[in-house]
Amino acid sequence: MPQALPTVIDIARLAGVSPATVDRALHRRPGVRQATLQRVLRAAAELQYLPQAELYAAMAPPPMRLLFILPDRSSRFLWMLGEWVRHSQEHWAPFNVSCRVAPVESFDPDALTRVLLRRGKQSDGVAFMALEHPKVREAVAELADRGIPSVTLVSDLSHSRRSAYVGLDNRAAGRTAAHLIGRFLGRARRAKVAMIAGSLSYRAHEEREAGFLHLFAEQYPHIRVVGLREGYDDAQTNYRQTIALLKEHPDLAAIYNIGGGAEGIGQALKECGRQHDVIFIGHGLTPDTRGLLIDGSMDAVINQSPLTTILNSIRIFTNLREHRSVLSGVEATRTDVIFRENLP
Repeated sequence: MPQALPTVIDIARLAGVSPATVDRALHRRPGVRQATLQRVLRAAAELQYLPQAELYAAMAPPPMRLLFILPDRSSRFLWMLGEWVRHSQEHWAPFNVSCRVAPVESFDPDALTRVLLRRGKQSDGVAFMALEHPKVREAVAELADRGIPSVTLVSDLSHSRRSAYVGLDNRAAGRTAAHLIGRFLGRARRAKVAMIAGSLSYRAHEEREAGFLHLFAEQYPHIRVVGLREGYDDAQTNYRQTIALLKEHPDLAAIYNIGGGAEGIGQALKECGRQHDVIFIGHGLTPDTRGLLIDGSMDAVINQSPLTTILNSIRIFTNLREHRSVLSGVEATRTDVIFRENLP
């Protein structure tokens, strides 16, 4: 007589659970503990209940649910970061993760805190652009208490329980911008330079400003930095700030845009006929900054790869899941300086 095929009851008997538990486990329904699931799957494998390919698929852990919280009306670079997360699932598939994006109002620590706690508690890991605020720090601590790790992107959060930071060395980025402007102007020339930030509530912007100022004080003391204005990564606000700067300082020689909204600065420079004599350095290679580089309104862009930023975040979460060193296999974030002549 041919050997009878194994049944759910046979698996239940071998695994020491009920047939209903076997049914829930094999169909990946909720309510089955991981240890019980593995016992059921081992029994099913021993009895050759499922084809090997189906069994391997059933034994694979469920995808890690990762949440990327990004400002909804901020720089084009951050918008591109969100688009990569939304539309590049094939890149993340080998890591067995499921990635989602949650928008949050820019520069609002209360809104960021609410999203961290509400959406973060439904996730296995949270990556977000941090605002320096005690409420944000407490939200990260509450998630950590629940075993939900956090990774900060682009801008870090000081004295927090986040698991890792993925982004540029922002102080070095500010120094790089100052170095470029200083070399373009030359050591003998006295000149005025200005900065426009998104918001100094971002640690990244504060650190870029500090690096920028320190390098001028160290190496170009004859160059005068005429002040910092906040544009909140908004093109129209940056446009108005630039117009005001040019009126107040007709001899302005350079602008460093610490955040987003570069197109507003470019528009103001063009309208004032200053696009070819005011040195303009900014951050993030986007369609807007690419266009400004090509037409000569912008001189250089300090960039980091959106894809590498996301992949590094995912590697950190998978390292934590698999109890490896947090930074195992994580690439150091590279600072690329893009000119018109080396546009990728």
